[in-house]
Amino acid sequence: MFSLTFILVLVLISTLTFALPLPHAQSRSPFAHHARSAKRDDPQKYVVAHFMMGNTFPYTTEDFEADIKLAHESGIDGFALNIGSDVWQPDHVRSAYQAAANSGTDFKLFISFDMTVLPCGSASDAETLRNYVTEFASHPNQFRYEGRVFASTFAGENCQFGQGSTAQGWKSQFIQHPDLQGQNAVYFVPSFFVDPATFNQFNDVMDGALNWNSAWPITLTTDLANNILSKQGLGLSDLAGNAVEAASQALGKFVTDMTSDQQYNNGLSSVVAQGKKAYMATISPWFFTHYGPDSFNKNFVYYGDSHLYPSRWESVINDRNNVDLIELLTWNDYGESHYIAPVKGDQPNSQAWVDGFAHDGWLDMTKYYATAFKTGSFPDVTEDKLYMWARPHPKDADAPDGVGKPTNFAIFEDTLWAVVFATKASMVTLGTTDGTTSVFEVPAGVTKLSVPLTPGGYMHGRIVRDGQAIVDLKPENYTFEANPKTYNYNAFVAFASANSTQA
Repeated sequence: MFSLTFILVLVLISTLTFALPLPHAQSRSPFAHHARSAKRDDPQKYVVAHFMMGNTFPYTTEDFEADIKLAHESGIDGFALNIGSDVWQPDHVRSAYQAAANSGTDFKLFISFDMTVLPCGSASDAETLRNYVTEFASHPNQFRYEGRVFASTFAGENCQFGQGSTAQGWKSQFIQHPDLQGQNAVYFVPSFFVDPATFNQFNDVMDGALNWNSAWPITLTTDLANNILSKQGLGLSDLAGNAVEAASQALGKFVTDMTSDQQYNNGLSSVVAQGKKAYMATISPWFFTHYGPDSFNKNFVYYGDSHLYPSRWESVINDRNNVDLIELLTWNDYGESHYIAPVKGDQPNSQAWVDGFAHDGWLDMTKYYATAFKTGSFPDVTEDKLYMWARPHPKDADAPDGVGKPTNFAIFEDTLWAVVFATKASMVTLGTTDGTTSVFEVPAGVTKLSVPLTPGGYMHGRIVRDGQAIVDLKPENYTFEANPKTYNYNAFVAFASANSTQA
């Protein structure tokens, strides 16, 4: 919609390659220079981040305080606390709420019940869920929406709690249970993995819907990509060849597609509920998980190219009149590689593809987009910044890795993705080897760029203005490794600003 994938025209002059501004070489945020103001009657918008409590076993209250402070400074309004069945989690939830109170901010928390691990076969199982609601309903940092206690789920579409149907189970044992009335009344926005056209089966249960999978173009599989490209006389091999621009554009359209969001809103329109019905969209920067059959048996990727994180943000912001809340996926789910916070606490045996792969750059750019979503106007860019990210090895590389390549790996490009925040018009150089550097002329505002990666190469970016390097970013611990020892389709993210050192 605004920017798909940016392919460079390289003109080699000595060892320097110059790329002039082309339609697919750069793209500004949609309202960067023609921002519209929020209407007076705009309902308040919220941005929260999904927070995996299961990864916080070593946390103290101070650890929660540090996370809350960082999230608050990044434009995030609250955490959706993903609750599982570990016996220690209730105490950690109490610590999180205490930390929110200690923060001195209006940072909000709410429970997101993980129904893939919480039991829900009998009426007594629902008591655990109700106890979480009643314990924190009166807490000053409990997130309330439409005057009620906000609560969500991951899954739960098959939970009957001993009743005759899912709807009856949630209605009688949760929503309409005597424990959850008055000040304990719940505003329920679950993530039920059902066809949105069937939402009306949950009348008087759903007050809204969380569209978990809207964060990624999950329908874009290897088979579908092959089918799309074949109609243009192309194939997946062209994602690394001379026809990369055409192939990339064909797949990049999936990143900005809002069909899933529209389907959810259409489904909600048929639901009978008390008061306003809320649509909660999701945004995520990445997805890669690499567990073998002897573990969680999850080894796949979702399409994360075409500047997924900022592009999805821009699409949702452009449609903000139809989106009430955003849930970022995620704050700290390391096993699926879509964390935006610093790596801390426990990991679910994901060290092989997480350690050394900080995603702090994505968190740093979040405030800009969160502000635009909540206010209706993109803020001015007041600091020069450069963000870059890439996978650590070619998509087709072979490794002595018993788990094997992840499903759908072939839909990726071997590309360095970059985003420039410029206070004034500037020149930007992106290099991947000593002899391969591309130069772009960028305006003030936000510009998305990309260049092909070279096996054995690196990432190096500079923002230059009036002959002076404003930002110079070259992470020493990144190499595009031609012969990896294990498969890693996680992203290495680096960023730097004019007023700080690189990260």
